[in-house]
Amino acid sequence: MSDLGLPTHVTTEIDSPIRETRLTAVDELSRLAGEADLAMAAAARRALEALTQDDSRTVSAAAAAALERTAIRLRPDRVDFGQVPPGTPRVVADVLVDGPPLATATATVTVSGPGLRAMLAGRQLRILWQPRSEWLDGSVTVRGPAGWAEVRVTGQVPTAAPPMTRTGVEAQMRAVDGLSTYGPPRVTVLPPPRARRRGRAGAVALVGGLTALVLLGGVGVAWALVSDQQDGTGSLAEPPPTSAPALGTAQVGNAPQAGNAPTPVTTISREPLAHRVVSVAKPAVIGTIKVGNEPEGTAVSPDSRTLYVANQSSHVLSVVDAGTRQVSAVTLRDTPRFVAVSRDGRQVFVSMYENDKSGSGVAVLDAAGRDVDHYLDTGKQPYALSVSPDGQVWVPIHSAGRIEIYTAGQQRAVGRITVPANPHAIGYAGDLQRAFTANHESNVVAVVDMRSDKLFKSVPVSKSPHSLAVSPDGRRVLVAGYDADAADLIDTVTLRRTGPVKVGHQPQSVAWAADGEHGYVVNEGDNTISVLDGHTGKLTATIPVGHSPRTIAVAPDGRLAYVSNGDDDTVSVLQVGE
Repeated sequence: MSDLGLPTHVTTEIDSPIRETRLTAVDELSRLAGEADLAMAAAARRALEALTQDDSRTVSAAAAAALERTAIRLRPDRVDFGQVPPGTPRVVADVLVDGPPLATATATVTVSGPGLRAMLAGRQLRILWQPRSEWLDGSVTVRGPAGWAEVRVTGQVPTAAPPMTRTGVEAQMRAVDGLSTYGPPRVTVLPPPRARRRGRAGAVALVGGLTALVLLGGVGVAWALVSDQQDGTGSLAEPPPTSAPALGTAQVGNAPQAGNAPTPVTTISREPLAHRVVSVAKPAVIGTIKVGNEPEGTAVSPDSRTLYVANQSSHVLSVVDAGTRQVSAVTLRDTPRFVAVSRDGRQVFVSMYENDKSGSGVAVLDAAGRDVDHYLDTGKQPYALSVSPDGQVWVPIHSAGRIEIYTAGQQRAVGRITVPANPHAIGYAGDLQRAFTANHESNVVAVVDMRSDKLFKSVPVSKSPHSLAVSPDGRRVLVAGYDADAADLIDTVTLRRTGPVKVGHQPQSVAWAADGEHGYVVNEGDNTISVLDGHTGKLTATIPVGHSPRTIAVAPDGRLAYVSNGDDDTVSVLQVGE
């Protein structure tokens, strides 16, 4: 047996008539199956699967053990939501996906159980239950080239329970493109949805009653949904009311844990209203940070502790400690333009090009070491790059009218999407499997179907859309019309546009408050920030900042925002939440 994807010496060992040589091949294949080279790892697992049928019991047993060592694993493998008070709209649990890099590559998610949804982002599996029946006894399965693993999910809604009281609002689930870094499994009880404002009654609800198996962006992100309503789409029936949570599971809430299995216990996380950050209608400038020459792109780490600023009149990326406001510099190969940070905060991506468009590429930095790990060669003039929900880096190529997609461990683009000229920025509505790009010369926002990486539709907007951002709930897109002195809002479900809304002169960059209640528009031409009501688009404040403001980045914790001032070589610090 041989496999063209394997090194020659390994295929020779596999085909050897000597048992000890084939055992050596098993050891080598086990090592290769754990490598970051996904094609090689997949070939190694195929070879191990074939060796499980070897005539030698020793070889077949060793191959089976190697497959087990390199398979996908979920921790914990059982989640019990316990007794959920009647009226609870949804509860959420996070599960760690363990195993080699192949374990999450091109993995897909399926669910079985009424009201269950699940999403895989990198190594975090998020499970959401919208209680629709008295009992839940379902499962979530992650399947990929490294095998499959399953989490059993149980819960109960008591038929009679005392009224649920809350002294504050419990923590809300983050938007898909704001998933926290993976860690100990946890469950969060979520509050009822905020009442819709007048004029928003026409918003379209997500359609239930289907089992979705969706691969976003080509690698490792999927939403799956099962409804208890029969609509002809293959929905699963409710579990029988006599089913009960199994013993030995990770119990949550009021349900006691039984059994002696060392499964991590999932805990309920609540955050009182007094401790939550609420965005304010009129932010205040509370400080200024001196950075490099002509700062442009900005980004904040997921823990809100570090600010990254690209200085486009130098080859320097400024790294700012948000607490002490101490600044250090990382020298890059070419002129940095825009910045993005990986979902886990471990990597920083910086688009670069010179004024003549030479030196076009992306610097990939190790955040902990604050040094360049490697460079990606891209098309000419890579613009405001961003990280998709599945951890891929989407790079708008301004001069070519396309998006290039890069994934971890790959030096070349794994995907290219043609969009109208000239793409400037990208945002994502992850659970809708849609990406949005602002296309400056075409006066449209392009909508990309992330399941196929194809252009789905173009939405006309105000002249020269220079930037866009998707709200934390994934339901609104805020767009800056540079030459129209206006902003637009787009409903990500219906793709209906609201606007234009009059803002300052030459709006160049936009962002959302962490709670989605306000939008921010950077007006380069009059040195201000326009603050908009996130639902109506109504102007709530105009805030003076430095000279020639370029971009804005809001810290994930919602307290501060940072505005780069190109002519001042500074960053304005705004208090946007309290």
